[in-house]
Amino acid sequence: MSEFHEALLRTERVFHGRMIALDQDFVRLPNGKETTREVVRHPGAVCILLQDERGCLCLVRQYRHPVLKELYELPAGKLERFEDPQSAAERELYEETGRSTTALRHAMTFYTTPGFSDEVMHLYVATCNETSESFAGQHLDEDEFLAVTYHTRDEVQSMLTRGEFEDAKTLIGILLWLGGNV
Repeated sequence: MSEFHEALLRTERVFHGRMIALDQDFVRLPNGKETTREVVRHPGAVCILLQDERGCLCLVRQYRHPVLKELYELPAGKLERFEDPQSAAERELYEETGRSTTALRHAMTFYTTPGFSDEVMHLYVATCNETSESFAGQHLDEDEFLAVTYHTRDEVQSMLTRGEFEDAKTLIGILLWLGGNV
């Protein structure tokens, strides 16, 4: 056990919704004092760094209500109950972009916001051999609206320089992609 470990004393469920739950954890700190931690419980998610046959990066543009604006993001989605992350990545890629791939590999796993959430994100890298013109169409959830876009390395670099990427998972993926680390 680490010297900074906080001992969990009890948990009270404050809220349970479609996608998240909110718990209030009562903990004992390393100095013996007690306090509370608010924790958003999330089932986990996947994001996919998809490069097409021309070497262009696939991004989706969608409105995000919590921040009240449209964002460019990597295709992504949450894990369904008991779903394997790789299966979720394949499913989300097909639903959001209409594309499939046989070359899907896990690149990394990270916590999105460990200060208040247990959400874990699994980043996958995919290449697509079919042409963009063979786009089969999206298979979105009824409450999901997004546009699929493809960008060259130079375009992505320019967008990054202009501050057009504001989503953490997308920034992580793009920096890996631009650095040739995927």
